[in-house]
Amino acid sequence: MRIIKSAIAVALCLLIDLLRNGSGMVFYSMLAALWCIQMYRSNTISNAIQRTVGTIAGAVYGLIYILGYPYIVRGVGHNFLIEAICLFVSIVLVLYTTVLIKKKQASYFSCVVFLSIVINHIGDVNPYSFVWNRFLDTMIGIVIGILINNVRLCFRPDRRTLFVSGVDDILVDENNKISAFSKVELNRMIEDGMRFTLATKRTAASVIEPLSDINFKYPIIVMDGAALYDVKNSEYVKEYVISSKSASEINSLIKQHDFSPYVNVIIDDTLLIYYGDTDDEVNCRLVNTLKTSPFRNYIKREFPGDENVVYFMLLDKSDKIDAFYEVLCENEYDKRLKILKYESNDYPGYSYIKIYNKNASKENMLLYLKENYDIENTMTLGTIEGRYDIIIKENNFDDMVRNVRRRYEPMFGIKKSI
Repeated sequence: MRIIKSAIAVALCLLIDLLRNGSGMVFYSMLAALWCIQMYRSNTISNAIQRTVGTIAGAVYGLIYILGYPYIVRGVGHNFLIEAICLFVSIVLVLYTTVLIKKKQASYFSCVVFLSIVINHIGDVNPYSFVWNRFLDTMIGIVIGILINNVRLCFRPDRRTLFVSGVDDILVDENNKISAFSKVELNRMIEDGMRFTLATKRTAASVIEPLSDINFKYPIIVMDGAALYDVKNSEYVKEYVISSKSASEINSLIKQHDFSPYVNVIIDDTLLIYYGDTDDEVNCRLVNTLKTSPFRNYIKREFPGDENVVYFMLLDKSDKIDAFYEVLCENEYDKRLKILKYESNDYPGYSYIKIYNKNASKENMLLYLKENYDIENTMTLGTIEGRYDIIIKENNFDDMVRNVRRRYEPMFGIKKSI
């Protein structure tokens, strides 16, 4: 759409120039319009302000220069040295003016407008005419650029629904990257008022790293529903935790079966991960890979036992994990707690066990969001049949964003049924 809007803006500039009987220079209108066609509407306004300020400053100084330069020539004569000195002083004044009015971003445009006037029109009989048309051409382009960039084919965006997406396999690829298309489209729609968040097994740190450029306005559901994290304010707004008493009991059982657990606790909005010594090569590799991140806080010491725990994580050979899972079920921990067991994709032959509060779930966190953030509806998108409203094929990374776009801003306001 940005390509199409740019082409339409250029064509409109030409049409208006024809209506003006070519009294201006349509080239400058086209440049200004193209400068204002941006990915995000906030950038359009920012660029329009830059271009306007730069045009005014350059036009004023250009007019002063072409009116005053003839008097300098009469007094000291004309030569290239005098012209160079005058241009030197003028450029300094133009640039310093943008600094004084705190619009340094407009300095380039000020110089472009100034030089286009003084280099090409120093001897004009009526300098006022060109300066006025130069300013008017730019303003026409700016207005066209703003209008075209804000045109939408959707007249009824869905700002009542909270769209909830998974992360792995539908948004972030195997290299832990998000595509440029998804990043731009998500930010554009969020800026426009779309309600959007994530629900993932990942920790907040693991989400922030690949998605730091997404401007989340609503808290994200992390650690499989154990916590709700506000990215904007860097704080946890809701947690389901295992009490310190139960956590000590579970930790003792884990140690009895010769595991080295990762114990995740939240203290003052900081996730701390206690871990112990291990000779297992896979666990050593995992810690060495993850602890380098500034978003993770690994502490090499035993769990102190006096803190509430968000979740325990075990990573070990699959047969050992399977046996311990049976122990947990035999002791009916699966009735008191939420226990997940699954094979590792990164370490063949190894599996995970994660132990959470019984209430830790995406569904409970969505209820909390609806009650506390004035949300009427939710729509979930993921890869598992029966667990999500919209099913996205794995590894089709831009399809989730396209689905959200079709439902948030349906073409001509015509909504597509699920």
